[in-house]
Amino acid sequence: MIRVDLLAGDAQRSLRGVPVARLAGKTVLITGASGIVGTHLLYGLQHCQRDLGLKIHVLAVTRHGIPHHLTLLAKQGFASFLCGDLTDTVFLNGLPPAQVIVHAATYGQPGMFMAEAVGTLKLNTTATVALLEKLLPGGQFLFISTSEVYSGLGSPPYRENQIGVTNTTHPRSCYIEAKRCGEAICNAFRSAGVDAKSARLCLAYGPGTRPGDKRVLNSFIERGLRNKVIELLDQGEARRTYGYISDAAYMLWRVLLEGKDPVYNVGGISTTTIAELARLVGRQLNVPVRIPLEVKEGMAGAPSDTQLTFTRFQSQFGKVDFVGLDEGVERTVEWQVGLYN
Repeated sequence: MIRVDLLAGDAQRSLRGVPVARLAGKTVLITGASGIVGTHLLYGLQHCQRDLGLKIHVLAVTRHGIPHHLTLLAKQGFASFLCGDLTDTVFLNGLPPAQVIVHAATYGQPGMFMAEAVGTLKLNTTATVALLEKLLPGGQFLFISTSEVYSGLGSPPYRENQIGVTNTTHPRSCYIEAKRCGEAICNAFRSAGVDAKSARLCLAYGPGTRPGDKRVLNSFIERGLRNKVIELLDQGEARRTYGYISDAAYMLWRVLLEGKDPVYNVGGISTTTIAELARLVGRQLNVPVRIPLEVKEGMAGAPSDTQLTFTRFQSQFGKVDFVGLDEGVERTVEWQVGLYN
């Protein structure tokens, strides 16, 4: 059974200290609503409506229908779903205007955004312009960017006044350059007086994914559940810094509703190697982890480290009480056990 209670609990936690009363009486449009970020924002809006009594009109845009874990929100009237492709001009132009827009549409899985390079570029450029033009006067816009804009830099953690040095021929250029352009588009609208901001999100994880998600952590859990063993492609020496979804959602809400700067880093502080992450999942599932003697080919262009600094965010909003990796992975495992069973 899918554990929607995990989604509801995390979403409620993500709203502590957030001035959600500012959303009352507004239309909120979220693209990429079936992704992990969109899912948690929707469950946060459910909490605002059901438990806090706020009147909010929620429009959720998805590409491939409504996943099972969001159907309850639709049936109970907490969100209206609009299903279509944002690279389709007719569908995009037909979306209604809104006072609050969160543009979270783009696959977070490298294999998927690299396989749909042209679509990835369109989602972050032409779709971003069109959505900003649908923002009602006095509205607020949040573009979900990525920590991959720092690709090519050394000496992490990275801060917002830095930017990567990768070439347009980089294997992930469709994603990196599209996100950079999306940020530039938001900044152009800011210069015209629009409250548009970008959040450079780094490796958000947790409940809310679909079956078959190929991101490293989710792939490890699926292999452990299905194969009863976790096998790595290489020695797992690359480092990653993960942020649990309730922490990421909390930071996104604060940036959206109160942020004053054009760009913010968003994520977590749980730094680990890929091998250490595999062993953590292995211990929680009680399955062995196998590290190969010979290195197999990994994902093209994957960064060696992704650590960010959150000085800008914390100077404005205070310290974040980040969820630890052990707890976050445990909740992610609980979600996927329900997902695959």
